[in-house]
Amino acid sequence: MEKMQFKAESQRLLDLMINSIYTNREIFLREIISNASDAIDKLAYTALTDDKVGISREDFAITITRAKDARILTISDNGIGMNRTEMEENLGTIAKSGSLGFKQAMEKKEDIDIIGQFGVGFYSAFMVASSVTVVSKKYGEDKAWRWDSDGADGYTIEEGEREYPGTDVIMTLKPDTEEEKYSEFLEEYTLRSLVRKYSDYIHYPIRMEVSKSRKKEDSDEYESYQAVEILNSMVPIWQRAKKDVTEEEYENFYREKFFDFNKPLRTVHVSAEGTVSFKALLYIPGKAPFDFYSKDFKRGLQLYSSGVMIMENCEELLPEHFRFVRGVVDSQDLSLNISREMLQHSRQLTIIARNLEKKIKSELTGMLENDRQSYEQFFGVFGRQLKYGTVADYGAHKDATQDLLLFYSNKQGKLISLKEYVDSMAEGQEKIYYAPGEHTDRLAKLPQVKLLADKGYDVLLFGDEVDEFVPQTLMTYSEKSFCNVTTEDLQLQSEEEKKELETKAESMKGILTFVKQTLGERVKEVRLSANLGSAPVCMVPDAGMSFEMEKYMKRVNPEYAFPVGRILELNPEHTAVKAMEKAVIEDPVKAADYARLLCCQAQLMAELPLEDPVAYTELVCKLMQ
Repeated sequence: MEKMQFKAESQRLLDLMINSIYTNREIFLREIISNASDAIDKLAYTALTDDKVGISREDFAITITRAKDARILTISDNGIGMNRTEMEENLGTIAKSGSLGFKQAMEKKEDIDIIGQFGVGFYSAFMVASSVTVVSKKYGEDKAWRWDSDGADGYTIEEGEREYPGTDVIMTLKPDTEEEKYSEFLEEYTLRSLVRKYSDYIHYPIRMEVSKSRKKEDSDEYESYQAVEILNSMVPIWQRAKKDVTEEEYENFYREKFFDFNKPLRTVHVSAEGTVSFKALLYIPGKAPFDFYSKDFKRGLQLYSSGVMIMENCEELLPEHFRFVRGVVDSQDLSLNISREMLQHSRQLTIIARNLEKKIKSELTGMLENDRQSYEQFFGVFGRQLKYGTVADYGAHKDATQDLLLFYSNKQGKLISLKEYVDSMAEGQEKIYYAPGEHTDRLAKLPQVKLLADKGYDVLLFGDEVDEFVPQTLMTYSEKSFCNVTTEDLQLQSEEEKKELETKAESMKGILTFVKQTLGERVKEVRLSANLGSAPVCMVPDAGMSFEMEKYMKRVNPEYAFPVGRILELNPEHTAVKAMEKAVIEDPVKAADYARLLCCQAQLMAELPLEDPVAYTELVCKLMQ
């Protein structure tokens, strides 16, 4: 019996495929089962025009057989089979795909769903097997043939024995090592799990003899017995028409597939035909995974090609701002690389991703408009992610997210969208006002917020640290610019009122200088303000960052953080300021204490830390005596 060598640089290419192309050893089972499915497809196609095939579609099957003591795992099918010539072409030439050739030959006749496109999947068996034997009998021929190889020194082909058409792939598993336990691929639990994970939707039954138990007759004892079980479900739920799937089936699939015992908020079933055809089943969860906002969270959708799982987390199909979505996508039109583990970046992939993004946005928009309670529940869980998605990549995705954002309305006392804010703006209002801080209840008490409320203007109270980045990213919404009430001029005064304030500032120039000299470097400037309403003072940042931005930078990037200049604003009409003005003349020491007290009050109102809380307490006690 002659030993033949692999074509196409034999061992070097084989080593490359085993050690580089495939990164996960367990996928060998997926590849061998997919090849078996392809072989059955070919015979099933032949049966359409050849009544001599003598086997109905219901009788086609893939069988897994184990011989644990001999460390042998066998995958058998009753498909088209191979003759000697085809064995040499398909198994003797690495990267020669019989499935691809069959598909190309049939393309003009009918849409044939063939999984194997490259002819390298079979060789993944050598990742776990020390030797592989293939016994096959071609449909319509009398002889069976046997192919043997240890993957190193070529292969042999000789006549074999097989009664019916089909193929047996017989793998003798490698000995176990400390690093690799190859014998696990002979265990019932492992094989069942791998079939469910990768090949659950192969559309022929995958059978295996498994251990079961039953109660003995007239006894409370149980006995074990062997029975053949179908391991795969064959028909994926997303391949069925929406009208044929119940809500309970959708929910059960979600719970089983994604290990979430909570009911999903929404289910999106997509069936797209056109330039790229695909089906998808997407879920919007009702609860975030425990690691959702951590670097360990893996986003992406499960990707299938003709029912075979290719990737467990395909990030390219799901934009970062919708990373909370779970689901599956199945398409025959994607360009896969030779290992079927990774996608080639392609126009088809981009088309699917954009289509899914639109579907997700449409579903969320519908929930926002028609089921507000559910949307607010969703937003409470994943709203922060939508905000991060809005500001990411310099606002590149803002069109997909800005209408989905909610913020707390000071006027309405509830969460509202930017559209709802603009639609309810008071007559004459030109800006979208917002106030950033840590607590919305405290923000509502800011003098600027109260002043705007008195004029009938609403203010959005930003309580999340990411909130303040949103208006900086959007710049405008519905042609309305944003205004941070804690840093910008509210421009509520008339020209006459502005001139009156300038005159007042000139007359109080002495007291403003006194306060600045008293406080020293604690403040950059002291000035009068007409935006304080009934409040005596407030602390505002110098042009640039807000105080909230300063806190954020100190927390996330302390090396590059720098303090924002503090400006103390005084209300010239407030009795406390007038008392200080009087004390400057009558008792400068007390006036200096008043200045320090007002500065501390302004810091507290702005939620800024006091440099010396003990000194502040002593100052209050001193002034009370």
